[in-house]
Amino acid sequence: MISENIILKHEKGIATIYINRPEKLNALNKSTIQELHEALKIVDENPDVRVILISGSGEKAFVAGADVAEFAHFNSLEGSQLAAHGQQILFDYIENMKTPVIAAINGFALGGGLELAMACHFRIASDNAKMGLPETSLGLIPGYGGSQRLTHLVGKGRAMEMILTAGMIDAETAKSYGLVNHVVTQVELISFCTGIAQKIMRNSPLAIGKAIEAVNANYVSGVNGFDVEIHNFGTCFATDDFKEGTTAFLEKRKAEFKGN
Repeated sequence: MISENIILKHEKGIATIYINRPEKLNALNKSTIQELHEALKIVDENPDVRVILISGSGEKAFVAGADVAEFAHFNSLEGSQLAAHGQQILFDYIENMKTPVIAAINGFALGGGLELAMACHFRIASDNAKMGLPETSLGLIPGYGGSQRLTHLVGKGRAMEMILTAGMIDAETAKSYGLVNHVVTQVELISFCTGIAQKIMRNSPLAIGKAIEAVNANYVSGVNGFDVEIHNFGTCFATDDFKEGTTAFLEKRKAEFKGN
Protein backbone atom coordinates (compact mmCIF):
# COMPACT_ATOMS: atom_id res chain seq x y z
CA MET A 1 0.00 0.00 0.00
CA ILE A 2 1.05 3.62 -0.61
CA SER A 3 0.92 5.77 2.53
CA GLU A 4 1.88 9.32 3.41
CA ASN A 5 1.49 9.09 7.16
CA ILE A 6 2.54 5.61 8.27
CA ILE A 7 5.43 3.20 7.79
CA LEU A 8 4.67 -0.53 7.70
CA LYS A 9 7.34 -3.17 8.27
CA HIS A 10 6.92 -6.94 8.42
CA GLU A 11 9.61 -9.35 9.60
CA LYS A 12 9.45 -12.87 11.04
CA GLY A 13 5.76 -12.84 11.84
CA ILE A 14 5.70 -9.36 13.41
CA ALA A 15 4.21 -6.36 11.61
CA THR A 16 5.30 -2.98 12.96
CA ILE A 17 3.29 0.11 12.10
CA TYR A 18 4.80 3.54 12.77
CA ILE A 19 2.65 6.68 12.70
CA ASN A 20 4.93 8.94 10.67
CA ARG A 21 4.07 12.62 11.10
CA PRO A 22 6.99 13.68 13.33
CA GLU A 23 6.60 17.36 12.38
CA LYS A 24 3.11 17.18 13.95
CA LEU A 25 4.24 14.91 16.80
CA ASN A 26 2.40 12.12 14.94
CA ALA A 27 -1.00 13.76 15.56
CA LEU A 28 -3.95 11.85 14.15
CA ASN A 29 -5.91 13.34 11.28
CA LYS A 30 -8.60 11.73 9.15
CA SER A 31 -6.18 10.50 6.49
CA THR A 32 -3.86 8.93 9.09
CA ILE A 33 -6.79 7.15 10.73
CA GLN A 34 -7.85 5.81 7.33
CA GLU A 35 -4.32 4.69 6.48
CA LEU A 36 -3.99 2.93 9.83
CA HIS A 37 -7.25 1.11 9.19
CA GLU A 38 -6.09 -0.02 5.76
CA ALA A 39 -2.69 -1.16 7.04
CA LEU A 40 -4.24 -3.07 9.94
CA LYS A 41 -6.70 -4.76 7.61
CA ILE A 42 -3.87 -5.88 5.33
CA VAL A 43 -1.73 -7.34 8.11
CA ASP A 44 -4.70 -8.90 9.92
CA GLU A 45 -5.60 -10.80 6.74
CA ASN A 46 -1.99 -11.96 6.24
CA PRO A 47 -1.58 -15.44 7.83
CA ASP A 48 2.16 -14.82 8.13
CA VAL A 49 1.55 -11.93 10.57
CA ARG A 50 1.10 -13.22 14.09
CA VAL A 51 1.54 -10.02 16.16
CA ILE A 52 1.22 -6.31 15.37
CA LEU A 53 3.18 -3.48 17.04
CA ILE A 54 2.06 0.15 16.78
CA SER A 55 4.49 2.96 17.62
CA GLY A 56 5.37 6.52 16.63
CA SER A 57 8.18 7.83 14.47
CA GLY A 58 10.90 9.86 16.15
CA GLU A 59 11.83 10.09 19.80
CA LYS A 60 9.25 12.57 21.10
CA ALA A 61 5.81 11.14 20.53
CA PHE A 62 3.74 8.02 20.09
CA VAL A 63 0.78 10.18 19.07
CA ALA A 64 0.47 13.61 20.71
CA GLY A 65 -3.27 13.84 20.08
CA ALA A 66 -5.68 14.56 17.28
CA ASP A 67 -4.94 17.23 14.68
CA VAL A 68 -6.99 20.06 16.24
CA ALA A 69 -6.75 22.28 13.17
CA GLU A 70 -8.77 19.72 11.23
CA PHE A 71 -11.88 19.96 13.42
CA ALA A 72 -11.61 23.36 15.12
CA HIS A 73 -14.57 24.73 13.11
CA PHE A 74 -16.81 21.65 13.22
CA ASN A 75 -20.41 21.86 14.39
CA SER A 76 -22.12 19.38 16.74
CA LEU A 77 -23.17 16.97 14.01
CA GLU A 78 -19.76 17.00 12.36
CA GLY A 79 -18.11 16.35 15.72
CA SER A 80 -20.36 13.37 16.44
CA GLN A 81 -19.73 11.96 12.96
CA LEU A 82 -15.96 12.38 13.41
CA ALA A 83 -16.01 10.39 16.66
CA ALA A 84 -18.36 7.69 15.36
CA HIS A 85 -16.39 7.11 12.17
CA GLY A 86 -13.03 7.05 13.95
CA GLN A 87 -14.25 4.60 16.57
CA GLN A 88 -15.69 2.31 13.92
CA ILE A 89 -12.76 2.10 11.51
CA LEU A 90 -9.85 2.29 13.95
CA PHE A 91 -10.34 2.19 17.70
CA ASP A 92 -13.08 -0.45 17.96
CA TYR A 93 -11.53 -2.20 14.97
CA ILE A 94 -8.21 -2.66 16.78
CA GLU A 95 -9.82 -3.80 20.01
CA ASN A 96 -11.74 -6.57 18.23
CA MET A 97 -8.96 -7.80 15.95
CA LYS A 98 -8.03 -11.45 16.38
CA THR A 99 -4.35 -10.67 15.81
CA PRO A 100 -2.77 -9.29 19.01
CA VAL A 101 -1.90 -5.59 18.81
CA ILE A 102 0.70 -4.13 21.20
CA ALA A 103 1.13 -0.38 21.67
CA ALA A 104 4.81 0.59 21.95
CA ILE A 105 4.43 4.03 23.55
CA ASN A 106 7.66 5.87 22.74
CA GLY A 107 6.83 9.37 24.03
CA PHE A 108 3.76 11.57 24.33
CA ALA A 109 0.46 9.65 24.12
CA LEU A 110 -2.16 12.32 24.56
CA GLY A 111 -5.84 12.56 23.64
CA GLY A 112 -6.42 10.44 20.55
CA GLY A 113 -2.92 9.02 21.00
CA LEU A 114 -3.71 7.57 24.40
CA GLU A 115 -7.06 6.40 23.04
CA LEU A 116 -5.21 4.59 20.24
CA ALA A 117 -2.88 2.95 22.76
CA MET A 118 -5.81 1.92 24.97
CA ALA A 119 -7.58 0.30 22.01
CA CYS A 120 -4.58 -2.01 21.61
CA HIS A 121 -4.63 -5.28 23.52
CA PHE A 122 -1.92 -4.09 25.90
CA ARG A 123 0.71 -1.39 26.22
CA ILE A 124 4.47 -1.08 26.80
CA ALA A 125 5.94 2.38 27.48
CA SER A 126 9.37 3.92 27.26
CA ASP A 127 10.54 5.69 30.41
CA ASN A 128 10.17 9.12 28.80
CA ALA A 129 6.50 8.58 27.93
CA LYS A 130 3.79 10.93 29.14
CA MET A 131 0.10 10.05 28.94
CA GLY A 132 -3.13 11.96 29.35
CA LEU A 133 -6.53 12.96 28.00
CA PRO A 134 -6.41 16.77 27.78
CA GLU A 135 -9.68 17.23 25.87
CA THR A 136 -11.47 19.17 28.64
CA SER A 137 -8.83 21.90 28.30
CA LEU A 138 -10.10 22.37 24.73
CA GLY A 139 -13.76 22.44 25.72
CA LEU A 140 -14.24 18.82 24.63
CA ILE A 141 -14.36 15.34 26.09
CA PRO A 142 -12.55 12.25 24.78
CA GLY A 143 -14.27 11.15 21.57
CA TYR A 144 -12.48 7.97 20.53
CA GLY A 145 -13.50 5.78 23.47
CA GLY A 146 -11.20 7.33 26.06
CA SER A 147 -13.80 7.86 28.78
CA GLN A 148 -14.77 4.19 28.57
CA ARG A 149 -11.44 2.40 28.09
CA LEU A 150 -9.54 4.49 30.62
CA THR A 151 -12.17 3.72 33.26
CA HIS A 152 -11.93 0.00 32.48
CA LEU A 153 -8.15 0.08 32.76
CA VAL A 154 -7.48 2.32 35.78
CA GLY A 155 -10.81 2.56 37.60
CA LYS A 156 -13.42 5.30 37.86
CA GLY A 157 -11.65 7.57 40.35
CA ARG A 158 -8.33 7.75 38.53
CA ALA A 159 -10.05 8.08 35.16
CA MET A 160 -12.17 10.95 36.47
CA GLU A 161 -9.09 12.73 37.85
CA MET A 162 -7.11 12.34 34.62
CA ILE A 163 -9.98 13.50 32.40
CA LEU A 164 -11.24 16.37 34.60
CA THR A 165 -7.79 17.80 35.32
CA ALA A 166 -6.60 17.26 31.72
CA GLY A 167 -3.25 16.41 33.29
CA MET A 168 -0.46 14.08 32.22
CA ILE A 169 1.04 11.14 34.07
CA ASP A 170 4.50 9.66 33.57
CA ALA A 171 5.29 6.11 32.56
CA GLU A 172 5.91 4.76 36.06
CA THR A 173 2.62 6.22 37.30
CA ALA A 174 0.87 4.69 34.29
CA LYS A 175 2.38 1.34 35.23
CA SER A 176 1.25 1.66 38.85
CA TYR A 177 -2.28 2.44 37.57
CA GLY A 178 -2.31 -0.64 35.33
CA LEU A 179 -2.47 1.51 32.19
CA VAL A 180 0.78 0.02 30.85
CA ASN A 181 2.26 -3.40 31.53
CA HIS A 182 5.97 -2.57 31.43
CA VAL A 183 8.30 0.44 31.33
CA VAL A 184 11.67 0.20 29.57
CA THR A 185 14.16 2.63 28.07
CA GLN A 186 13.33 4.11 24.71
CA VAL A 187 16.27 2.28 23.13
CA GLU A 188 14.93 -1.05 24.41
CA LEU A 189 11.26 -0.45 23.61
CA ILE A 190 10.85 -2.16 20.23
CA SER A 191 13.16 -5.06 21.09
CA PHE A 192 11.29 -5.61 24.37
CA CYS A 193 7.94 -5.61 22.54
CA THR A 194 9.43 -7.98 19.97
CA GLY A 195 10.42 -10.35 22.77
CA ILE A 196 6.85 -10.44 24.07
CA ALA A 197 5.57 -10.91 20.51
CA GLN A 198 7.86 -13.90 20.08
CA LYS A 199 6.40 -15.48 23.22
CA ILE A 200 2.89 -14.95 21.84
CA MET A 201 3.88 -16.55 18.53
CA ARG A 202 4.72 -19.83 20.27
CA ASN A 203 1.03 -20.33 20.93
CA SER A 204 -1.99 -21.15 18.79
CA PRO A 205 -3.09 -18.12 16.74
CA LEU A 206 -6.60 -19.50 16.59
CA ALA A 207 -6.78 -19.89 20.37
CA ILE A 208 -5.32 -16.40 20.83
CA GLY A 209 -8.08 -14.90 18.69
CA LYS A 210 -10.72 -16.77 20.69
CA ALA A 211 -9.13 -15.61 23.96
CA ILE A 212 -9.18 -11.96 22.83
CA GLU A 213 -12.86 -12.31 21.95
CA ALA A 214 -13.66 -13.85 25.34
CA VAL A 215 -11.79 -11.19 27.33
CA ASN A 216 -13.42 -8.37 25.35
CA ALA A 217 -16.87 -9.87 25.95
CA ASN A 218 -16.57 -8.90 29.62
CA TYR A 219 -16.79 -5.24 28.59
CA VAL A 220 -19.72 -5.47 26.16
CA SER A 221 -23.07 -4.39 27.56
CA GLY A 222 -25.65 -7.16 27.49
CA VAL A 223 -23.13 -9.90 26.72
CA ASN A 224 -22.34 -12.65 29.23
CA GLY A 225 -18.58 -13.09 29.05
CA PHE A 226 -18.74 -16.48 30.76
CA ASP A 227 -21.03 -17.74 28.01
CA VAL A 228 -18.63 -16.47 25.34
CA GLU A 229 -15.75 -18.18 27.12
CA ILE A 230 -17.63 -21.49 27.31
CA HIS A 231 -18.55 -21.31 23.63
CA ASN A 232 -15.04 -20.41 22.51
CA PHE A 233 -13.50 -23.05 24.76
CA GLY A 234 -15.67 -25.70 23.13
CA THR A 235 -14.96 -24.38 19.64
CA CYS A 236 -11.23 -24.87 20.19
CA PHE A 237 -11.74 -28.63 20.60
CA ALA A 238 -12.73 -28.91 16.92
CA THR A 239 -9.50 -27.31 15.66
CA ASP A 240 -6.28 -28.76 14.31
CA ASP A 241 -4.39 -26.43 16.68
CA PHE A 242 -6.00 -28.19 19.66
CA LYS A 243 -5.01 -31.59 18.30
CA GLU A 244 -1.48 -30.40 17.64
CA GLY A 245 -1.12 -28.67 21.01
CA THR A 246 -2.32 -31.61 23.07
CA THR A 247 -0.38 -34.15 21.00
CA ALA A 248 2.80 -32.11 21.30
CA PHE A 249 2.29 -31.84 25.06
CA LEU A 250 1.86 -35.59 25.44
CA GLU A 251 4.81 -36.28 23.17
CA LYS A 252 6.92 -33.72 25.04
CA ARG A 253 7.80 -31.70 21.95
CA LYS A 254 7.26 -28.16 20.72
CA ALA A 255 3.89 -27.62 19.06
CA GLU A 256 3.79 -26.38 15.47
CA PHE A 257 0.55 -24.44 15.18
CA LYS A 258 -0.99 -23.64 11.79
CA GLY A 259 -3.88 -21.48 12.93
CA ASN A 260 -6.69 -23.82 11.94
